[in-house]
Amino acid sequence: MKNILEYLEDTEMKLADHIAVDDGCFCLTWHELLDLSRRLGTAFCGRTESRRAILILMEKSAPVLAAMFGVVYAGCFYVMADPSQPTARIREILKVLEPELVVTDKEHLTLLEQAGYGGSKCLLDDVIHETIDMKKLTEIRADSKESDLLYGLFTSGSTGTPKGIVVSQQAVIKFITHFINIFGITENDRIGNQAPFDFDVSVKDIYSSIMTGAKLIIIPKKLFSSPPMLLDYLCEKKVTTLIWAVSALCLISSLKGLRYKVPTDVKRILFSGEVMPVKQLRLWQEALPNAEFVNLYGPTEITCNCTYYPVDKLFEDGEKMPIGKSFPGRDVFLLDENGKEINVPDAVEEICVAGESLSDGYYHNPEETTKKFISHPRYPGESVKCYRTGDLGYYDKDGNLYFSGRKDFQIKHMGHRIELEEIERAFEKIPGVERTCCIFDTKRNRIVAFYMGGVLANDIRKKLKDFLPAYMHPSKFVQTEMMPLNKNGKTDRTYFRKKLEV
Repeated sequence: MKNILEYLEDTEMKLADHIAVDDGCFCLTWHELLDLSRRLGTAFCGRTESRRAILILMEKSAPVLAAMFGVVYAGCFYVMADPSQPTARIREILKVLEPELVVTDKEHLTLLEQAGYGGSKCLLDDVIHETIDMKKLTEIRADSKESDLLYGLFTSGSTGTPKGIVVSQQAVIKFITHFINIFGITENDRIGNQAPFDFDVSVKDIYSSIMTGAKLIIIPKKLFSSPPMLLDYLCEKKVTTLIWAVSALCLISSLKGLRYKVPTDVKRILFSGEVMPVKQLRLWQEALPNAEFVNLYGPTEITCNCTYYPVDKLFEDGEKMPIGKSFPGRDVFLLDENGKEINVPDAVEEICVAGESLSDGYYHNPEETTKKFISHPRYPGESVKCYRTGDLGYYDKDGNLYFSGRKDFQIKHMGHRIELEEIERAFEKIPGVERTCCIFDTKRNRIVAFYMGGVLANDIRKKLKDFLPAYMHPSKFVQTEMMPLNKNGKTDRTYFRKKLEV
């Protein structure tokens, strides 16, 4: 199949009256989801040209999911924008996209105006009863190609302007096909969606559901501020599959949520986005001894993930977990600064990815695309397109690949090059420490450690002597009650940087 809508229609034929999506307020069957998607597609295609971006400025919900597919029916690609983002960021996203159409609701019209948008607007509530024009939708489909864009996702840009990563229909179809086959996701599963729809973790939730008929359970954002309510919801909805950011899982385990209730229907937990603290992972493994746990790795630019590691043991404090082997169709390797491939054990170099499902690059930003998506002579007489991730990695003596931090988390301190994440891993070995986030205070030229747990700072200092050289020891320790998350569900390092400025 060349278009994701073929999977939606195929699933609707098989499971028309089954629940497709449940957001806690609205439930849509597969038939209702398909019907609403076509209505919205009819409304959208009359307001913009094919193959253009359509911005959806709304919080995730069942109707918004239909709007996303409506965009695809209109022959366009969707870009989700969370209304909780600063107005200035939404303004920058609009500047990059230059959309002819924005889909929103009455609640966020003022925000759209404040962001300076003067183009066509479509209120979702106004078009949900649109009459389906199957002739027009069929014409659009006939003109579609597998290389057509499906979605765009915005990440932070080093220049301060967000970068819009655009991904094709075929990139998603190929990756999700491997994903559901490897992890055995079926129509009997209930996928608990944690990630916002403008974060690529949600791509796995949404399209695993579409391609298998699994029920998509959209978890309300407010529940992530209350682990007991969140666990009650997971149990009530009988969720079987969690494809979550690491910090979202740690939110439950570090606040002792698993002592309150265990979501016993969960049979697989796939985590990504950050290094999973093994202390927190063990709490989940002990609570769900029969569940499958998988460490996923990969940046948004390569369509979700490029490697996976099925966790087959209990890791000891401070022990590193591999990021595993490549998904089928992917080629993952290390390059040094000169573009030379490195296979020597323990040599830390940049992780690069080639093969199928690379994104199309950065929308309306050819300079950045050319910089990060390079041509590399991977094979004799043949160059391949590959993405330089900006992540560091190394092989052990057995050829296993490990993540070793971000290039931009490397600091120069006291004449030494230091990985802040290596310091965080040392904290994991200390009894009583739950979570850690280390920040380099450039103004005062010092390393600051924010940590959760009951242990005293002096005791941590003593213990660190067993694991780290003196030049890697934080100068300041700050105890905190919780690790705040950013909008993507990762540890909010910006929050801690701002704390240093106070």
